[in-house]
Amino acid sequence: MTRMDVRRRAIIEDVQPRVDGGRFAVKRAIGDEVVVEADVFTDGHDVPRARLRHRRTGAAEWIEEEMTPLVNDRWRGRFVVDGLGRHDYTVVAWTDRFATWRREFERRDEASDILLALRTGVGLLESAAARAGGADAEQLRAVALRWTGIEDADEARRAGLVDEVRELVDRYPDRRFETVHEPVLGVVVDPVLARCGAWYEFFPRSASDDPQRHGTFRDCEARLPYIEAMGFDVVYLPPIHPIGRVRRKGPNNTLTPGPDDPGSPWAIGADEGGHRALHPQLGTLAEFQRLIASARARRLEIAIDVAFQCAPDHPYVQAHPEWFRFRPDGSVQYAENPPKKYQDIYPFDFETDAWQSLHDELLGVVLYWAEQGVRVFRVDNPHTKPFRFWESLIGEVKRRYPEAIFLSEAFTRPKVMHRLAKLGFTQSYTYFTWRNTPHELREYFTELCLGPSREYFRPNVWPNTPDILPEYLQVGGRAAFMTRVVLAATLSANYGIYGPAFELMDHEPREPGSEEYRDSEKYQLRRWELDRSDSLAPFIRRLNEIRRGHRALQFDHTLRWLDIDNDQMIAFAKVLEGDDDAIVVVANLDPYNVHSAWLDMPLEELRIDPGHAYRMDDLLNGGSYLWEGRRNFVKLDPNGVVAHVFVVRRRIRTEEQFDYFT
Repeated sequence: MTRMDVRRRAIIEDVQPRVDGGRFAVKRAIGDEVVVEADVFTDGHDVPRARLRHRRTGAAEWIEEEMTPLVNDRWRGRFVVDGLGRHDYTVVAWTDRFATWRREFERRDEASDILLALRTGVGLLESAAARAGGADAEQLRAVALRWTGIEDADEARRAGLVDEVRELVDRYPDRRFETVHEPVLGVVVDPVLARCGAWYEFFPRSASDDPQRHGTFRDCEARLPYIEAMGFDVVYLPPIHPIGRVRRKGPNNTLTPGPDDPGSPWAIGADEGGHRALHPQLGTLAEFQRLIASARARRLEIAIDVAFQCAPDHPYVQAHPEWFRFRPDGSVQYAENPPKKYQDIYPFDFETDAWQSLHDELLGVVLYWAEQGVRVFRVDNPHTKPFRFWESLIGEVKRRYPEAIFLSEAFTRPKVMHRLAKLGFTQSYTYFTWRNTPHELREYFTELCLGPSREYFRPNVWPNTPDILPEYLQVGGRAAFMTRVVLAATLSANYGIYGPAFELMDHEPREPGSEEYRDSEKYQLRRWELDRSDSLAPFIRRLNEIRRGHRALQFDHTLRWLDIDNDQMIAFAKVLEGDDDAIVVVANLDPYNVHSAWLDMPLEELRIDPGHAYRMDDLLNGGSYLWEGRRNFVKLDPNGVVAHVFVVRRRIRTEEQFDYFT
């Protein structure tokens, strides 16, 4: 019978963060800190010691960081991830013989015990010297020799408790019987854009100044300065591929298109090609690559849509009928999401016997566009494809392009959304679009930003999309649009809008009770007057300037809720540990009526001296307010100021003086 090595006495439990016991990796952005905690203890009264190990996956050598004991056998360590891709981490622990000896030595009070214990310490010093080398070994032996000659108990006590000796021995611990936590855990490190970014979606075919002319990539390039001026980071384009002609949809999703109706971009594929082809009216591959380069010159990334589905006349349907599911009458089953029907779209059959060739082809599609320079992909309806398919595809793409970002568009059951995030999607759409009351928002963003899922689920919140015109925007007027974009831009580090519909406040539904836009761009060209005097573009620009200027808004976990005594208002702070910045947001969620309230400021948490007044500068609207104490009065008018975005200018007492910190 094989016996366990009972000499390995250190126990390591509950290492955090980890996802599903280590089955999936946690997520961080380059330059972020990974804070790791674990329960570390041993039998008896010996002192344990723990280190945090980390390395890039595949590296031969581990890097180790000391862990610090907290309370109740909980330990903490931290490391900074400095490279894209996957990293490993784990915890190693052992019983620290010298620390145990020193603690017991310090408690001894009889002279004979002290001198005898010092002799034991000599043996530990000699063992440490054997593990050391060079000058440190010589110094350890010299100390051991000096201790050997001590005969006075008081002198022995002083010698045994010299901190410099402890620090020297600590460099060469006895780790023969160390315990290593298994399994090794993983962290996927993405670019900073994965953690914090503002997305702007628009339809390339509507980018033309001429309402009768189909837009082109050149028109999109001309639109970039407008988007850059608003302060966005990602420009997301709906599908840019050829659009099917068979069963093409007409305006407002009708089944009777005219000869010049462009159809839905999500009905991909026609005689001109499929998922690796470009819509001929948009332009050439060279022009698309020029658009990517022009965007990057303005510090913008182009995101394209990955929609794995086909129009009936997609080349795949003829070349690979085995990839589709046929009905008893011999026709292909079109896509449905009752009551919605997508007669112009054929879904793939991922359970086909030819699944491997299908998977290889779809992986090739994403890799093809990555080769053309695309690094950001918004994925349409990933929840209707197998989880293992996405885990394999995203894993392979990120092995080749670790900077790639995948946004999951899955408005579905929470567990499905979370599984997609765990298996590799960088960001995820959320239910923010339908969360309107203070209670709904607090409950939902507590889950997103402060719950366990924050280790792997990065929310990307959108007040509108081409598919979703929520009732709040339909009926709330200008104040509703302003309030929703303030909440999106400040509650979440990642947010997006579908424009120009948003900044121009397009709010007409197709029919009462519908969340579809009237005259939706999904089915027709639209012309937008970007220079309208009532545009929210300047307001959005200011929000994005605030986000870029204040790091607390660039993380999700910095959220702190504030108490406010009006159920039509919401208040929260964003506070980053170790940063002097503190942002406070107060919003009126009623788009029709003036509301006022008393706001409770947690002075200690915001590091505000309770004995002095402090200034609240409104970054969004201008102006400053001098506040004092915990409770302060706020009033917001939907016809003027719908929200405050304050930065706290606080006075902090030091030993010598009062200093102002921003």
